[in-house]
Amino acid sequence: AAGTVPRRRPPRSDMGRGLTLLLLPLALLAAPARAEGGTVAAEEVQIEVLHLPEACSPKSKKGDLLNAHYDGFLASDGSKFYCSRTQNEGHPKWFVLGVGQVIKGLDIAMMNMCPGEKRKVTIPPSLAYGQQGYAQGKIPPNATLIFEIELYAVNKGPRSVEAFNQIDKDGDKKLSELEISQYLKEEFARDGKERHPSAHDEILADIFKKNDHDRDGFISAKEYNVYQHDEL
Repeated sequence: AAGTVPRRRPPRSDMGRGLTLLLLPLALLAAPARAEGGTVAAEEVQIEVLHLPEACSPKSKKGDLLNAHYDGFLASDGSKFYCSRTQNEGHPKWFVLGVGQVIKGLDIAMMNMCPGEKRKVTIPPSLAYGQQGYAQGKIPPNATLIFEIELYAVNKGPRSVEAFNQIDKDGDKKLSELEISQYLKEEFARDGKERHPSAHDEILADIFKKNDHDRDGFISAKEYNVYQHDEL
């Protein structure tokens, strides 16, 4: 379980967005997905569409990588407890939809959303922080939350079949150290940012530490596809 702050220190920004999203999970505004008192069936997320662009494609689905800004308010008094624009130098947040990187209510509220769409959503306590609340985030127990969301981009998630196949050059359904090393080099070249010479080896080692669960020197399709939303 975690709160409105990331579970771990985020990767350094100079590593580049692409490789950061390759295998290193993101976390923001995360919370336990379980409901308090089994009340999920009785309570639902209320969604009000504030703006819907004429072009609505692609619509967001589980496993997609989203880029969005959002403000969070307490329904009880309208006070703001979270603003993505005041964090990370005001950059929109990146996260994978439907895998628990945000509270359950936001995972539900941002499904089938278009790039450019704006929504105001009301999330009951059972799909947010429940009976325990989240003191560090200034969220009291049993709090109903309101979020104003603006979605900027919907991309294929980092654990998609397409992403795996892009790295798996020889098509053997497992990622070798050489294949991931080459992918990192391509990402470094693509974003053109300066890095310490040791950055490549550090990231490569971290990727295998976090994903090569059986320690056989490869990241299998099963180990890679932790979100289980695609068939490899």
